[in-house]
Amino acid sequence: MSTTTSIEPPVGAVARDAHWAAKMARLRSRKLPERTVSFVDDQQLKLDRNEAALHLAGVRARAQGNADSEGVPESERDAWVEARTEVLAADLALGAAQAALDDGTIQLMFRALPRPVWEALLREHPPTEEQADQGQEYNADSFPAALISASSVDGMSVEDAQELLDTWADSEAKVLFTAALMVNQALRADLGKG
Repeated sequence: MSTTTSIEPPVGAVARDAHWAAKMARLRSRKLPERTVSFVDDQQLKLDRNEAALHLAGVRARAQGNADSEGVPESERDAWVEARTEVLAADLALGAAQAALDDGTIQLMFRALPRPVWEALLREHPPTEEQADQGQEYNADSFPAALISASSVDGMSVEDAQELLDTWADSEAKVLFTAALMVNQALRADLGKG
């Protein structure tokens, strides 16, 4: 029968930092990093959204110029510009283009694994001798799909991940794996200046 021993912070540290319990509570409540990767099959949707954004910016700039020439007071200028019919129409067009892009975009979210889970996954997929000689810490054939699946917030299976890695273009397969890998290797700490 094992007993769990709680290690208390040093008395000196507690005396220097009367808020240790609050600080520890904040540390415990930190969420694991997440990363979203987006895939768009119809690149025209991106172009249309960008064109609509540029058009809106141009319409707003022209309206600002018109506000100057019409003597609209500075305090009323933003409201005056936003009320122009051409600005409203361009804003609606941008909204429609953004909605179309959103509908045409597939997003996958990945969450970092707790350290013990990460280490277990590495142990389950050790590199081959040749891969280890090249400095790899995991099996390049089996680890990517396992990591994608384990890190997927969407619930992607290992089989589905492997299918995507095998059937997608190399560049997109690398983006998929890199998103899962990077979320597990993101550094969110500042070690300060030495």
